Amino acid sequence: MGTHEEQGVARQGFDVADAAPLLLDAQGLVTGWTRDAHRLLAYAASDAVGRNVAELLDAEDAGRVPELMERCHREGGWAGLLTALHKDGSLVRVMVRIMSALDTQGSSRWLVLLSELADAPGWDMSRAVLEQMVARSPVGIAIVDTDLRFVWSNAALAQFGGGPPTLRLGLRLADIQPGLDAESIEAQMRRVLATGEPIVGYEHIGHVRSAPLRETAHMMSFTRLDDGQGHPMGVYYTVEDITDRHRARQRLALLDRAGQRIGRTLDITRTAQELADVAVPGLADLVTVDLLESVLRGGEPPAGPLGDADPVSLRRAGQRSVTERAPEAVVDIGAEVAYPAGSPPIRCLRTAESWRAERLDPLGEAWSEHARGGQAAIFLELGLHSVMIVPIRARGVTLGVTTFFRRHRQEPFEQDDLNLAEDLVSRAAVCVDNARRYTRERDAALVLQRSLLPHRLPEQNALEVSACYRPADELTGLGGDWYDIIPLSGARVALVVGEVPGHGIDAAAAMGRLRTAVRTLAALDLPPEEVLAHLDDLVAQLAREEGVEAAGEEAAMTQSVGSGCVYVVYDPVDGQCTMAAAGHPAPAVVLPDGTATFVDLPQGPPLGAGGPPFESTELVLAAGSTLALHTDGLLAQGYDWAVGTDRDRLRQALERRAASLDLHCRTVIDALVPDRPHDDVALLMARTRLLGAEQVADWDLPADPAGVADARKTAARQLAEWGLEELVFTTELVVSELVTNAIRYAAGPIRLRLIRERALICEVFDGGATAPHLRHPRTTDEGGRGLLLVSQLTQRWGTRFVPEGKIIWAEQPLTDPPS
Repeated sequence: MGTHEEQGVARQGFDVADAAPLLLDAQGLVTGWTRDAHRLLAYAASDAVGRNVAELLDAEDAGRVPELMERCHREGGWAGLLTALHKDGSLVRVMVRIMSALDTQGSSRWLVLLSELADAPGWDMSRAVLEQMVARSPVGIAIVDTDLRFVWSNAALAQFGGGPPTLRLGLRLADIQPGLDAESIEAQMRRVLATGEPIVGYEHIGHVRSAPLRETAHMMSFTRLDDGQGHPMGVYYTVEDITDRHRARQRLALLDRAGQRIGRTLDITRTAQELADVAVPGLADLVTVDLLESVLRGGEPPAGPLGDADPVSLRRAGQRSVTERAPEAVVDIGAEVAYPAGSPPIRCLRTAESWRAERLDPLGEAWSEHARGGQAAIFLELGLHSVMIVPIRARGVTLGVTTFFRRHRQEPFEQDDLNLAEDLVSRAAVCVDNARRYTRERDAALVLQRSLLPHRLPEQNALEVSACYRPADELTGLGGDWYDIIPLSGARVALVVGEVPGHGIDAAAAMGRLRTAVRTLAALDLPPEEVLAHLDDLVAQLAREEGVEAAGEEAAMTQSVGSGCVYVVYDPVDGQCTMAAAGHPAPAVVLPDGTATFVDLPQGPPLGAGGPPFESTELVLAAGSTLALHTDGLLAQGYDWAVGTDRDRLRQALERRAASLDLHCRTVIDALVPDRPHDDVALLMARTRLLGAEQVADWDLPADPAGVADARKTAARQLAEWGLEELVFTTELVVSELVTNAIRYAAGPIRLRLIRERALICEVFDGGATAPHLRHPRTTDEGGRGLLLVSQLTQRWGTRFVPEGKIIWAEQPLTDPPS
C-alpha cells in the first residue's frame, strides 16, 4: 500500500471491542482460537489450532506469510489488510494487527487481531491503520492467563495505572494496583474462565493510582481465550474510562432525588433539612443550611443582595453529616449562627455569588464565632478540607446560605460539583421561599382566627362552659364554624353556634362578619327568634348589595347566604332556657343523671335564604344539666343531622362519663370526628347553674309615688343583709329613679328585683311598652336628670322587653364578688 493509502486508512476508526483475537507461535502456527474468531471465519477451534495461518488466507496473501512473519520478528509486529478464507469458501476482507505477546517463559508468541472491513471505503488504501489501532486507542487491552497473571497489555492500559506493559508481565492486578478492588474484577475473570460466556459492560467504581484522590468509573469487557482442544488459556479484556458518564448519572440521580424529597411540606425548617439530607453523602460529607431570621418568621427579606450596612442574623435551619450527631458542625439546629464580617458565608450572602475552595487551610479557624472547649475550632480539628458555599436565592431574594464540606472523601470539590450544588440549591430555594410565603400567610390567617374566635370564654357564673374546634382546612386552620358566649343583663348568658358554608380564609371572614352582627344584636336584649330575624335580614341585604344571588352555588360557598345558626339564652335565676335555630341542628341536653336527649326545636330557614318566620322553644333546665350546641360536621354521616344513626352515635358519646367538662368535650370530638374531617366542627358544651334563693330578692310595688321611699328602704335593708353596705347610697338613688320612672310613665304592675351575682343588678319591671331615653338637660331644666344619674353611677344599664312589658336594669360592680 502506498503512503496516500495508509493515510486514508489512518483516518478510519477501529473498534477493538469487535476485533477477533487469536494467537500464533513463532513459526506462524495457530495456538489460540477464540469465539470471536469462530464468529468471523466459522472455523471451530479444533479446525484452526495447529494449522499454519497461511492456510486461512487466500492464495495471494498466503504467499506473503513468510515475509510478514520475518517482518514481525524484525520490527516487533505488523498491521495491514489481508483476505481470509471463510469456512464456506468465501473471501473475507479483514484488518490485521500482529503484536508480540511474550509469555512468562520468554517464548515468542504473536497476538493477531482481526476485524472485518464490511466494505468500508478507504480500507483497501492503507496498511498502517491497524498499527495505530492499539497505540492510539483510548481503550486499554490486556490478556491474562488462567492464573490471572498478565501475559500482554497495550500501552493505553497504562493510563489506568499499574505502569507500562513490560512491568505488568507475570503480575496480577492486585500486585500493580494495591488500592484497587482487584477481588471483584478477578471474580469476573474467573466467571468467564469457568463458563466461557463473555461479560460485556461491567462497571467498576473506585480509585486508581493515576487518580488517587478522584473516584473513577471504568467499563470492562471480558472474553475467554481457548486452545485447539477448547481448553481455556486465559482472558482477553478491555477497559474504558467512563468517569464523566458515571458522574453525570450521579448528578442526574441526585437532582431526581431532590425533586422527589425536597419541598414535600410547607414547613421552612423541614424543607431546609431535606436539602441537607439529599446532598449527603452523594455530594458532600457535611451540609449546613443557614437561613435569615426574617425568613424563618415568614417575613420578606430585602430584594437583591444585602448591602454592607444591612444586618445579618442567621439561624441554623438544617444540617446533615456522614458522622453521627455531626460533631464537626459546631452549631446545633435552631441555634443562632454568628459568622464574622468578611467571612466567606457573609460575603456570599451579601454578593449573592457562590464560592469554592479546593483546599481549606488546616490551621485556619472555622468561620463560626462559636467556641468549642474554650478555643475556636480549626478546620484541622474538624477534619474539613474542601468547601463550597452557595447562596439560597429565589425570585431575586437572598434567603440564606448552604455550605458543603468534604471530610472523609479526599477528592476536593471541582467546578462541576459547584454547578451541581447551585442547581440543587436553586431548586430547594423555590421550596424554601414557598414555605416562607406560606408561613407568612398562615400566620396572618392565624391572627385572623384569633381575632374571630374567642381567645378565652368570658367570665360568668351562670354556666360552666367548654368548647372544641376542629377545622377541615389543615393548612390554614380556619373554617366557617364559630361559637360564642355572650353575657346578657340580669345574669343571663347567650350561647351561639353557627356555620358559614365553605372553608378557609373566605369562610372565616364571612364568619367574623356574622359573629360581630350576632354580638351587636345580642346587646339589644332581643329574644332569640328576633335576633335570628334581624340576622337573616342583614345577610340578605349584604347579598343584594354585593350582587350575589341568594340561591347561587358560588354565593353559598363564599358569602354568608345559607349560613346556619342556633341562639340560646339561659337565665340562672329560674333555669329558663329559650332557643331558636336557622338551618342548624338542635342542641342536645345531658340531664344531671347522664341521660342525653335532643331538643324538639322548630327549624327556621338558613340565613338569607328566605322563608317562614323563626320560632323559639322554651324549657326549664335543672342545675347540673349540660347543653351541647354543635355544627353539623360533628355528625360523621354528613349534612343530614336528622338521621337517626348519627344522633344515636352522638347520644352515646354524650352519655359517657368524664372527669371534667373540658375532658368530656374533647372526648366527644375524638369519638365522632377524624383528625382530618371533611367538614369543620365546633362543639360548645355548657353545664347549668342556678342562683340560690339568698342571691335574688324581689318585691311588688304599688303604682303610688309614696311607695318610692319604701322601695329605697327595702333595697337598703337587703343590701345590709348581703353585706353590701358600701353600695347602699348609689342603690337607693338607682331604685328611686327607676321606680319613679315606672310610676310616672308606665302602666300596670311594678316589680323591683335585686340580684347579687358577679355584679349587683337592680331591675324594675312595669307593663309599659315604651323604652326610656337618656336626656342631656340644660342647666335651667327642672327635670330629666334621672337616667343621666343612673348612667353615671352604674357600670351599665339598659332596657329589655318581655311579653308582659319591659324591664329597666342597672349593674354595679362588686369589689368582692361571691364565689
